[in-house]
Amino acid sequence: MSQTYIGYHFTIVPLQPASDILMAELGEIGFESFVETETGFSAYIPKTDWNPDALHKLQVLNSGEFSIVYEKEEIAPVNWNSEWEKNFEPIEIENTVSIRAPFHEAGTVQYNLIIEPKMSFGTGHHETTHLMVQHLLKLDLQNKTVLDMGCGTAVLAILAEKLGAQPIDAIDIDSWSYENAVENVERNACNHISVYEGDANLLTDQHYDVIIANINRNILLADLPAYTQVLKSNGILLLSGFYTEDIPTILDVAEKLNLNCELTLERHNWVGLRLKKTS
Repeated sequence: MSQTYIGYHFTIVPLQPASDILMAELGEIGFESFVETETGFSAYIPKTDWNPDALHKLQVLNSGEFSIVYEKEEIAPVNWNSEWEKNFEPIEIENTVSIRAPFHEAGTVQYNLIIEPKMSFGTGHHETTHLMVQHLLKLDLQNKTVLDMGCGTAVLAILAEKLGAQPIDAIDIDSWSYENAVENVERNACNHISVYEGDANLLTDQHYDVIIANINRNILLADLPAYTQVLKSNGILLLSGFYTEDIPTILDVAEKLNLNCELTLERHNWVGLRLKKTS
């Protein structure tokens, strides 16, 4: 049954990592859908679940590190599935990969990925997901062990399996992303992906040929040592979720961990790096 929703439209400066942090905090207090914009994102919650005082308690909104302003609106009942279907368009990347929703017709490209994102990150529309797809297409993944860290919808893990990788671990700290990733793995008939809920603390005795980490700059910087520890010698680490101006900071930490940059891809000031472990 349709119901009234409350929508908040956030403008955030700088976008990251504040956008990811705020989205996670809103999810914890009942916001159930998010739409990214050029300047931030919009978040929606059923009016019956809305507490007008809840936002005042969010840490990121009270942080002096970011500028976050927002407008609120009450949205009359609509058919949300219909609205989502109307506004979500399939995309194609390098004429090879199609990322589409279940209600879209299959494309004529080699790899058709069916993703129902719900609240999770990773429809392919964001520049960083697009960059990671480009990087994966340039690698030989046949029978390679892969980790998708911060997997969101698991779209990159799914593509990795389609490209021949196995086995694959996909990890995300958010419960809704974990559940959505499990659903999308099943939806794409993948048999070699294991999905886990957690963070880099789950990385212990595993070793991977390729690690994908599309998160944000601060988490990447904190977790690079953990990634390096489970990356095989001559293994590949793909990083995205940060801007062009962040490259020197990322590479400074990476080089100290014997990770050498092999390839840099950029899209609208977002960056995807391919690093290789040299020892």
